[in-house]
Amino acid sequence: MLKVGLTGGIGAGKSEVSRLLGAYGAVIVDSDRIAREVVEPGTPGLAAVVAEFGPGILTPEGALDRPGLGAIVFADTARLAALNAIVHPLVRARSAELESAAGPDAVVVHDVPLLAENGLAPLYDLVVVVDASTETRLDRLVRLRGMTAGEAHARMAAQATREQRLAVADLVIDNDGPLEELEPRVRAVWDELCRRSGGQ
Repeated sequence: MLKVGLTGGIGAGKSEVSRLLGAYGAVIVDSDRIAREVVEPGTPGLAAVVAEFGPGILTPEGALDRPGLGAIVFADTARLAALNAIVHPLVRARSAELESAAGPDAVVVHDVPLLAENGLAPLYDLVVVVDASTETRLDRLVRLRGMTAGEAHARMAAQATREQRLAVADLVIDNDGPLEELEPRVRAVWDELCRRSGGQ
C-alpha cells in the first residue's frame, strides 16, 4: 500500500485532482467529507462542537450551521484551534478505518486541505501538492465560488503559504492553466504513484 497525502491551497484545484485520481483507481480518503460526516446530527462529534460553541451554531433543524461556525472560527485562531481539537481526532480515526479496508496493493490518497498547516506530511509515504498562483486561485474563488475578493483573501490567508506547501511536496501538479491541461499532468502523477507502489 502506498499512502499519499494530497493537498493544495483553496482554489488550487485539489478536488478535481482527487476526483481524477479516484477515477484512475486510487482509494480516496477525503478529510473534508469525513469532517462533515463526524459532525452530522446525532454524532458525538456534533455534541462536542455544541458543548464548545453553544447551541447557536445549530440550524433550526439541528444540523451544524457551517457558515455561522465558519464566520466564528475563521476570524479567531483560538476558536479555530478549539474546533480542530474536536474534529481532527475523529477524522483521523475514520481515515484509518478506510485505509485499513483498502487492499495491500492500493494507492490510498488522503485528500487533506490543511496538511502543511498541521504538520501531517510525515504520516504519508509521499505528498502531492496541487499548485496554482495566488492570482489564479483568487480568480477561481471569486468567479467560480462567488466569494468577494475580501472573503477569498481571508480564506487564503488562513492557510499555509504557497512556499510552505511546496516545502513538503514530493510531487507537484501545476494547475495554473485551463482544466484540459490538468488531466495529462494528473495521469502522469498517477503512473508514478503506481510505479512506486509496485501496483498496476
